[in-house]
Amino acid sequence: MEFPIKDHTISTDQNTTNNFGIILLAAGASRRLGKPKQLLQFDGKSLLQHNINTALGANANQVVVMLGANAEALEKEIDQQNIHVIINTEWQEGMASSIRCGLNAILTMAPSSDGIILMLCDQPFVTASLLNDLLKTHKETSKPVITCSYGNTFGPPTFFHKSMFSELLQLKGDTGARKIVQQYANNIVTIPFSQGHIDIDTQSDYENLTSVPPQAH
Repeated sequence: MEFPIKDHTISTDQNTTNNFGIILLAAGASRRLGKPKQLLQFDGKSLLQHNINTALGANANQVVVMLGANAEALEKEIDQQNIHVIINTEWQEGMASSIRCGLNAILTMAPSSDGIILMLCDQPFVTASLLNDLLKTHKETSKPVITCSYGNTFGPPTFFHKSMFSELLQLKGDTGARKIVQQYANNIVTIPFSQGHIDIDTQSDYENLTSVPPQAH
């Protein structure tokens, strides 16, 4: 599925209702951890359910949860109300396959979607407020990409306007959408997310998580 790209600077009609989706990427095998990180407990819930609840709290029309490795076990452990669970059978390719699969799912369910937010399962301190700030910043600036800054870098969660969809659908491998953000570095806006660098890849990361107090982004 291809979408023509004309200009990556877009105009926003304030009188138009915008439709946005969220794709929660949770298809990885957690090889460094040695067990599904999606099922690690955080704040009384699995990390996956915690982030599903966060996504549901944002102003999005569609929430798509991408599963792959251990999909059967993960499906049993989550509340599937108000979300769309999609199984990516090509998850071993890497994150790009889940982005393509998730975006195609949203475009099938809501072809008029104006944009999406990509978020990761292993960032425990993402909040619904942060996700809404991505959408709000897009509406205020009309920039096609709004991402988060933490420290001296940037990263997810990230908003992409529909003018970027064809490029997202062309992604390959395990690099995610970072190279698209880098390519359009002069035409993006970042918002601060002080705890964005905290993710869970190893047992040590998880053990350290309990000592980190949540902060306002």
